[in-house]
Amino acid sequence: MVSVSHESLNPTSAGLERDAREMHARAAVDPGSIAIGVIIGRTSEFFDFFVYAIASVLVFPKLIFPFVDPLPGTLLSFLVFSLAFIARPVGSFIFMAIDRNYGRGVKLTIAMVLLGGSTAAMSFLPGFNDVGVYAIILLSILRICQGLALGGAWDGLASLLALNAPTNRRGWYAMIPQLGAPIGFMLASALFAYFVANLSTVDFLEFGWRYPFFCAFMVNVVALFARLRLVATPEFGALLERHELEPVRMSELLRVHGRDVLIGAFVPLASFATFHLVTVFPLGWVTLYSAQTPGSFLLVEFLGAICGIVAIVCSGLLADRIGRRNQLAVGAVLIAIFAFVAPWLLDGGVTGRHIYVVLGFTLLGLSFGQAAGASASRFSRNYRYSGSALTSDLSWLIGAGFAPFVALALSSQFGLVYTSLYLLSGVVCTLVAIFFSKTLETRDN
Repeated sequence: MVSVSHESLNPTSAGLERDAREMHARAAVDPGSIAIGVIIGRTSEFFDFFVYAIASVLVFPKLIFPFVDPLPGTLLSFLVFSLAFIARPVGSFIFMAIDRNYGRGVKLTIAMVLLGGSTAAMSFLPGFNDVGVYAIILLSILRICQGLALGGAWDGLASLLALNAPTNRRGWYAMIPQLGAPIGFMLASALFAYFVANLSTVDFLEFGWRYPFFCAFMVNVVALFARLRLVATPEFGALLERHELEPVRMSELLRVHGRDVLIGAFVPLASFATFHLVTVFPLGWVTLYSAQTPGSFLLVEFLGAICGIVAIVCSGLLADRIGRRNQLAVGAVLIAIFAFVAPWLLDGGVTGRHIYVVLGFTLLGLSFGQAAGASASRFSRNYRYSGSALTSDLSWLIGAGFAPFVALALSSQFGLVYTSLYLLSGVVCTLVAIFFSKTLETRDN
């Protein structure tokens, strides 16, 4: 009788991953190579994210919600925008199960194909004038698919990088994955700025906006191969065998680290609240209430993202010098100060808006640079992978998911000063969470 293995009955990438690790057993991967792979992966995720975010201001209010005025159309677009953040924790639950049963390679491949595919599919969306309410349904479904995929795109490579970091340089290594956010924004904003500047409004809404979405699939394919190469390294396999990067059931995670998940979700709220208030929201405000062209403002935000990159790098240096907990607290206080001047800057003409963007991106970088590391540091090694994923999902949902909608709704109804209150609420949450947190510096990073 021919015996049939369990692995043959249940196709999995685990066996292939083990073979790949054996093939590359002599080729150790240095932290620099891991860092490059992490940055490429994060850049692809944020590129997809920001392509949609920019279109939610410049395209979807006119294409999908033309039956209402520009302000309510943008608010409706921002509500659809939030669907991905609601779906993201669900995606983590689904893809963690795929990871446990079929391996990290299968999980990443499905997640990245879904992310790139759903984003690219948006480039073929018909407008409301063509298919009516089905345009809204299709956009919502694809946005939910993006969120599910983002939940599954968590690969553990940032933890691999942190676990390879020298003790005195943990802040530096923690900031490296965060560089993907401004780089992804720069790519997305540059593409949109080019098409907005070189096409008529009619041509841009007809076909120009579709190109950045179509590029997403190619970007994700490149990122997928970069990630799979690192997942197949002996270093990654060794950590899996020690159960340090293996997924655990969410019920077990919450039983052991429920308090850490709760506190960790609130630690980066000052950063995550700022995230959309210097990227998506001001673009919406400028488009609706100023004479400045969206293309020129996107270029200003492009320059702001460069300042954000410099600030993220500085956050790593500061965290290693003064401690991550102190660095996060200082960043939150600076964001609080920024909150008091933000309304006057945003309403202060072209010069004021430019200062708002540059200053906002700089403060965002100082805070955002250590946000992920702060969440991961709360978990013991066996729970770091799943704990970091769930905590990140909840932080994005609470702090950023509804930020553009809330900020635009409040500011358009009551004035820009209410945007400050929203930012300050995030600062308060961060400072309270830091106060109750005792492990940002004590756990092994």
